[in-house]
Parts: sequence; C-alpha cells; structure tokens
Amino acid sequence: MILRTIILIIVVFLIPICSNAQEASLNLEGLNTIIKDQEDTAIEKVTAAESTPITAQQPVSVVSSDTSSPSDVPTPSSETPSQKRRNSFWNLIAASGLIGYTIILLSLFAVALIIEYALTIRSKILMPPGFADEALQLLSQGQWAAFVQKCQADMSPLAQILHAGIKEYEFGWDAIEKAVEETTAEQASRLYRKIEYLNVIGNIAPMLGLLGTVVGMVTAFQQLAESEGYARAADLAGGIYLALITTVEGLLVAIPCLALYSFFGNRIAALISETTFVVEQVLSPVKKTFARKK
Repeated sequence: MILRTIILIIVVFLIPICSNAQEASLNLEGLNTIIKDQEDTAIEKVTAAESTPITAQQPVSVVSSDTSSPSDVPTPSSETPSQKRRNSFWNLIAASGLIGYTIILLSLFAVALIIEYALTIRSKILMPPGFADEALQLLSQGQWAAFVQKCQADMSPLAQILHAGIKEYEFGWDAIEKAVEETTAEQASRLYRKIEYLNVIGNIAPMLGLLGTVVGMVTAFQQLAESEGYARAADLAGGIYLALITTVEGLLVAIPCLALYSFFGNRIAALISETTFVVEQVLSPVKKTFARKK
C-alpha cells in the first residue's frame, strides 16, 4: 500500500513540474537578460551624458534622454499577476536545481510514509475491536484450542502477544509472563523501527539544504572571481538564490518530519501501554488457574 501511495503522489506532483520547469527556466533567463540590458543602457546613457558638453540649450535634451517612455521600458513577462502567482512555486523548484528536486522527492516519500502510518498505527489495527472480549470468553470457558486458532487466524499485535504467552502454558505463569513481555517489546521495537524513516528524512533534508547553500555560494564567488571583482548583481543572483531556496526547502521538509516522528512515537508508546493492559485482562483467567494450583 505504501508503494502505491508513493507512486501516486510522485506522478501527481511531477506532471506539473515537467510542464512548467522549462517555462520557469526561460522566465529566469529572460529576467537576467533584462537586468543586464537595463544596466548596459544605464551605462551608455551615463557615458553619453559625460561626453556631451553641457550648454544652455542642452538641459532639456539631457533630461529627455534620461526619460524613457512607458513603451520603451522592457517588461519581465507578459503574464498576468495571477499567472505569476501561479507559476512562482514552480519557479522556485526549477531554480533550486538537482538538489532541490532531491529534497522534493524526499518530501513526497515522507508524505507517503505519514499517510501509511496514520492508517496503520491505530488502536483498531493493533487491537481489533471485539477480539479481546472473545479471547477472554474462550479462556474463561477453557477452550484452549479455539483460543489458539483464533490468535493464529488474526495475527494482529495483540493476537501475537497472546499466542506467544499461551504457548508457554505448560511451563507455568512465570514463563507465560516472560513470553508476553518479550513479544510486547518485539512488537514495540518493530513499530519504532517503522517510523524511523521519518527521522532519517528529517535529518537528511536540512543537510541537503546546507549542501545547496554551499554550492550556491561557491557559484556566486566563482562568478566574482571570473569577473575579477567586477561582477554585476545579475551574475551573483543565481548562486545566492540557489543557496537560499535549497535551505528553505530542506527546513520545510525537516520540521514536519521531525515533529510527526515525535507524534507517532508518542502514539506507539500509548498503544503499547494499552495493549499490555488488555493482555493482562485477557490472561487473568490463566493467572487465576495457576494461583489456585499453588
């Protein structure tokens, strides 16, 4: 079930990414080109103004040369504001590069895990409704064979604990109690290992974000070195943007994962305690039987 959930989420999420990634990259390249053109135009205007001698008749022409009509000002995009807001999320993903895509895939895997945990780590799954009452009734009536068959047919965590305990019946109550404790610890350990994936994702995601930060800063300083200290803002913007956006993505994935890891851990502890109490209630007739023999 978890594999199907992961595949479904990845397909639903990656379709719009593939359709918008190319458009987003073109928008970013166009924006950088516009910034560079504006800087070149400003430099040319300043150079022309400095080379032209200033006379009494020239102030008007100088002012008019610095003032451009609305039609001459380049626009970054012809999209409407609603389209820009709609594409901004995909622009962020496209700008984050390979590291950002890796973080997004981790987030999809985390979502699938959270859904699977929410559906399986529940009281109804660990302790099926009505099972404890039926098991207690069978033990009270001395129907040991029927009790064992019921536990083997169900095989929920509660059934496995009861079955492990009743198998030690011939060795006395101490052996039953020990088998119950060991099986309970085993079931708890299995559940804790199950949610450990969230903890792993919560620790890996910010490390990937930090990696993106380092790569982005290296890119920015590389541009600065290649320009011999005369890099323009447009040359450094790409690396700094990558550094910041990957950090944000890593934290956005890590914080919910770690919080939900703690939440599911507390839920498992509560369910195991409740299961232990139910097991004691179900096995009370067996305990009374050994007490009477003494």
